Amino acid sequence: MGLRRSFNNTFSPYLSGIDRPLFATIVAVCLFSIFNIYGIGGTDNPFFTKQIIFVCLGVVLMSVLSFFNYRYLKNYSLVVFSLYIISVALSLMPFLFPSIRGVQSWIVIGGLTFEPAELVKLALVVFMAKYFSQRHIHINDYRHIIVSGLYCMIPIGITLIQPDLGSAIIMFLVWMGMLLAVGLNKRQLFVLAMLLLVVGTAGWMFALKPYQKVRVVSFLNPGNDPYGSGYNLIQSKIAIGAGHWFGSGWRNGPQTKNGFLPEPYNDFVFASTADQFGAVGVGGVMLAIVFIISRIIFIGEKASSNFGRLFAIGIMIIISAHAVIGAGVNLGLLPITGIPFPFISYGGSHLLSLMIGLGILQSINRYG
Repeated sequence: MGLRRSFNNTFSPYLSGIDRPLFATIVAVCLFSIFNIYGIGGTDNPFFTKQIIFVCLGVVLMSVLSFFNYRYLKNYSLVVFSLYIISVALSLMPFLFPSIRGVQSWIVIGGLTFEPAELVKLALVVFMAKYFSQRHIHINDYRHIIVSGLYCMIPIGITLIQPDLGSAIIMFLVWMGMLLAVGLNKRQLFVLAMLLLVVGTAGWMFALKPYQKVRVVSFLNPGNDPYGSGYNLIQSKIAIGAGHWFGSGWRNGPQTKNGFLPEPYNDFVFASTADQFGAVGVGGVMLAIVFIISRIIFIGEKASSNFGRLFAIGIMIIISAHAVIGAGVNLGLLPITGIPFPFISYGGSHLLSLMIGLGILQSINRYG
């Protein structure tokens, strides 16, 4: 009884203010990521220990930030603008460091790496929530669409130069999703669609690197170069197929265990999960993601401010886009973009940014 009373006294103030189903599901999926990564490479790989650290730190950050009153972001423009400027400045720093696999997306300090694009995604959600919450009544003014687009295009442009097409797509989806959330009329939607068509065509011709174009071509027909550009996608499909319904068993995925599947901890963690746990395993992960998204929507709907509602929409877009694109890439339905699958991919930058955002979301739940 004494231990139970002590537990209640310690955790009741925290648990009473948060969305408990959301918290429990996030922790469960994160714990599964540790279990899954161990199954991929055992304790001999450095990813296992680091993932434990990232998960523990992420849960602590989410818990602490749930007590941070989100109204500071809602009410103080200088705080939000400073966060935006800092994130954009950090996104320029990878150009000072050597490239990794031909991409300059990481800040490397000693044995630690940090990907600023993940912080930029979160900063854009905060910034767009602040911007549109103050102007949603006048959103039909094209000026606000253009200005908000310029704020987003700056980090998107920097990210494309690195080049990191996947993160740039996520940032663009945050902007478009939040624009649609605040309400655009049919004429504005048509103009934006035409503009996107022009920009997309120009981007394909002048912005995309040759290897990125090859990725699209290999996605359409990976069999044209099975040992080159199409290799990753072919191995991913084989791993998913090898898992069948219930998988080959923990630590027994043939494609993963024998080293055929590339990037099993990151880009192709969905396939390595299917290799071990089958369609039932990845289906459970997807159901957990859907449940997390449903709780985010629930918190957003009951938020008392436009900022809270829009912030929830932004976090939902990030998680949904990462999950849909990540699964689509592994299944061969989308070209390879190199973005992590939410919660179960290895990597501190993405996971910690998500947990910070979810901590702010829990603050919205706590303070209304």
